[in-house]
Amino acid sequence: MNEQQQPLWGFMAQQADKLAAQTLQHIGLTFISLFIAVLIGLPLGIYITRKKSLSGLVLGIAGVLQTIPSIALLGFMIPLLGIGAKPAIVALLLYALLPIIRNTFTGITGVDATVKEAAVAMGMSKWQVLVKVELPLAMPVILAGIRTATVINVGVATLASYIAAGGLGEFIFGGISLNNTNMILAGAIPAALLAIIFDFLLSLVQKLNFKKIKGAVKIAPVLLLLLSCLYFVPSAYGSKLTAGFTPEFMGRQDGNLGLQSKYGLKIHTIVISDAVMYKAAQEKELDVISGYSTDGRLKAYDLVVLDDDKKIFPPYYAAPVVREDALRKFPQLEKTLNLLAGTITDSVMTELNYKTDYLHQSPERVAKDFLVAKKLYRVDRGGKSGVVRIGSKIFGEQYILASMYTMLIKGYTDYDVATKTGLGGTKIVFDALTNDQIDFYPEYTGTGLLAILQAPTKTVEQLQVSKDSTYNYVTREFVKRYQLKWLRPIGFNNAYALMMRQKQAKELHIKTITDLKRYLDSK
Repeated sequence: MNEQQQPLWGFMAQQADKLAAQTLQHIGLTFISLFIAVLIGLPLGIYITRKKSLSGLVLGIAGVLQTIPSIALLGFMIPLLGIGAKPAIVALLLYALLPIIRNTFTGITGVDATVKEAAVAMGMSKWQVLVKVELPLAMPVILAGIRTATVINVGVATLASYIAAGGLGEFIFGGISLNNTNMILAGAIPAALLAIIFDFLLSLVQKLNFKKIKGAVKIAPVLLLLLSCLYFVPSAYGSKLTAGFTPEFMGRQDGNLGLQSKYGLKIHTIVISDAVMYKAAQEKELDVISGYSTDGRLKAYDLVVLDDDKKIFPPYYAAPVVREDALRKFPQLEKTLNLLAGTITDSVMTELNYKTDYLHQSPERVAKDFLVAKKLYRVDRGGKSGVVRIGSKIFGEQYILASMYTMLIKGYTDYDVATKTGLGGTKIVFDALTNDQIDFYPEYTGTGLLAILQAPTKTVEQLQVSKDSTYNYVTREFVKRYQLKWLRPIGFNNAYALMMRQKQAKELHIKTITDLKRYLDSK
């Protein structure tokens, strides 16, 4: 039985240790950032009740910060704070500030003026009025802001896994990449439950009477600190080297699972997005990463591929996967897409990726320059005989291929093109194809074999030694199961690979994955 067929609760039970560790990390991230946000937001909210001329500016800035897309905010943090918990915590606390500042301001300014006047008349100082009158009366509104901030943080914290900060996002994004609903739900359900539970508990605190609220306020900082400490769960392995693996790589047999079963590799591992993984390796924040053999950042960041001496990575030859009904609807499409077949070698694809990943040339420019050099480029014919919908995943190589196919279709046929690029991991783009949202996209035979077809282990072992046998198998099964056709391969093999900095690998005498295991076992 593969993981996709396994019942959800069985999968969650099987992954209980990992799920528990990620849940604790998730809670820790949420409350570290919330604790700091309260320390900043509460005094700031009080201050602008005294300096109301600044209230619009402060609330406006906090509001703008919250409108920045969360993944973009995390990206902005990386150049300043690197990867890991620090940028995630800063991003989360910025999201939590608005409801805390706004509700503190609203709660205190909403206290009846006659009550404050009476307190002053009784001889209370401004500080006493604040502590004994305004804050207690405003507390339900302030707690409502903290409650809102908590729920926001629980949700946004799922994105922390993209920058190696851990949390339940590891399961969610791994499941999206692997077309594994169980993995998605294993992360999403606990995250949703955490939001509901914390929201419910804080709603109870809001209903406490004044005396109980005073007691709760005294223990609240201690409780927040205890919850924050949950982030620092012990690592599974205590090796001196640290690996950064993508969510997809973590859950694949031709990834971390295969490294453990075939090589017996045990290394301290953090989950990270491939968008920042290579840079983290270059800056020595990671020692080993899961990369792609044709990635241009290999050259840019002076990385070396470790030889897969036990052959756990199957062939990953790229080819367009097309809906059969699209081929019938657009008779010129197959011949046009096959113009690219066999034209791009591994070294050529690496060079093209280098131009986008490191030289920051646009995928359209790189695609056009290549087609011109190969004498395949033709001027757009302004096609009006239907629209071909092209999809792609969310990394540079796919953007380049989508651009090439767009230019070929527009130059060689009477069809127009609509592109839906950046569709995330395998599950998203494949679902878009099977649900008739796109007509084709570039895929890899290894991904088709393992992530989509989820072929039995015995079948994978028989097929992965030969690029032709893998291609023939996925071609046959895709037609049978999904009515999708693999066209002729483009020519390059973008296989998974383990990578290290060249200088470090040379110093440690590591050339193969077995060498890496041997080094780790010796420490």
